[in-house]
Amino acid sequence: MPVPAAPGRLPVLGHTVSMLRRRQLFTALLRNHGDVVRIDLGTMRTYFVTNPRLVHELLVTKGSSFRKGALFDRFQPIFGNGLATSNGEFHQRQRRMVQPAFHRRRIAHYVDTMARAAADWTAGWRPGQVRVLEEDTQALAVTIVGEALFSTELGRHAVDEVRRSLFTVLKQGMVRALSPSFVEKLPLPGNRAFDEAVARMRAIVLDVVRRWREDGVDRGDLLSVLLTAQDQDTGAGMSDEQVHDEVMTLLVGGVETTALALAWAFHELARHPEVERRVHAEVDEVLGGRTPTFADVGDLVYLKRVANEVLRMYPVWFLMRRTLTPVELGDAALPAGAEVIFSPHALHHDPVSFEDPYRFDPDRWTPERAGRIPKGAFVPFGAGARQCVGNLFAQTEIVVALATVAARWRLVPVPGKPVRVKFTSAAYPSGMLMTAVPRN
Repeated sequence: MPVPAAPGRLPVLGHTVSMLRRRQLFTALLRNHGDVVRIDLGTMRTYFVTNPRLVHELLVTKGSSFRKGALFDRFQPIFGNGLATSNGEFHQRQRRMVQPAFHRRRIAHYVDTMARAAADWTAGWRPGQVRVLEEDTQALAVTIVGEALFSTELGRHAVDEVRRSLFTVLKQGMVRALSPSFVEKLPLPGNRAFDEAVARMRAIVLDVVRRWREDGVDRGDLLSVLLTAQDQDTGAGMSDEQVHDEVMTLLVGGVETTALALAWAFHELARHPEVERRVHAEVDEVLGGRTPTFADVGDLVYLKRVANEVLRMYPVWFLMRRTLTPVELGDAALPAGAEVIFSPHALHHDPVSFEDPYRFDPDRWTPERAGRIPKGAFVPFGAGARQCVGNLFAQTEIVVALATVAARWRLVPVPGKPVRVKFTSAAYPSGMLMTAVPRN
């Protein structure tokens, strides 16, 4: 329970592990106990930052004083030393080498893949057909990221393996990261499925990398950028192992966020007919029946607001950092080596930053209203030097996929089949059954 803050002390919450099962409520209520709240998670002392201004300091203005935290330490043996888990000068070097893969010129090229994949997804739909939407959007996100990564015939086999294994890795990986270390050594079905999925993905990614090196042709895909990248100081490229780690990072980061955002977007459009009507009107006006291009994305203004609102309402549950040196955040003096937590979900639903935060309201992203949102209050892709390198790719993918589908179809919830939610790293819909209805 909360301990009143004495002079020079932080409020402390103890015995909180059972409360964490009520994740949303727990993290949302922490703001009532201060800007920085000490939490004892078993034997690990952590500091939970609830104030968006201090989160901005944590990620941006004082970002160099932090590295990835304990949660990412648990992921490192799984995903290697990619951008999501690496730190320090090595992370900075890798980011400089990976960043060109997500230049706006490259994104414009990938839009064709996004639109084609979304069109292929709906090509086989029949009027009145019931779709399991979370499965559909997961498959679509894997196809888009996989085809952007791998353009060869062997690459298509890699995409098939990613489609088969990635969500086992994502879900079981989070379970493993949040469990005591001894659990991963137990002969449990989830552990076996996870280890087998990781081994299969590792083998096929390294095989694609090896064959690319033998061929040596730049095919314009993400893998080509990774394999031809050179460090600006030394001229050295990435090893096969490092390319594998970055591919895994891009797959994990590029699939989960967009798959969830697309599923929840169609859910919210169905719940808000006026929002859906405005989306259809804009798509009809901008596209006129055409397949969307990169140039169209800038004109789909309302659809981008819808995407932002979905990213606000359905972000990851929490992220962690660790102090490299003693750091002051507000009135809190954090020692070196302190584990620091912040919750994008709690920040995105803070009524101080967002009026009526549990209401789906795309118009909160008009320039006038969005300009009043405090720094640090909206962090779907993080911020600062460690902001997700593929954030523009993901935002573009959401808009292009929504526009492609909305041009021809509506998705209507199946009566009497409420959507269940399963939390791992974020809110996963389970049993999101929706009926495909042609717009014409």
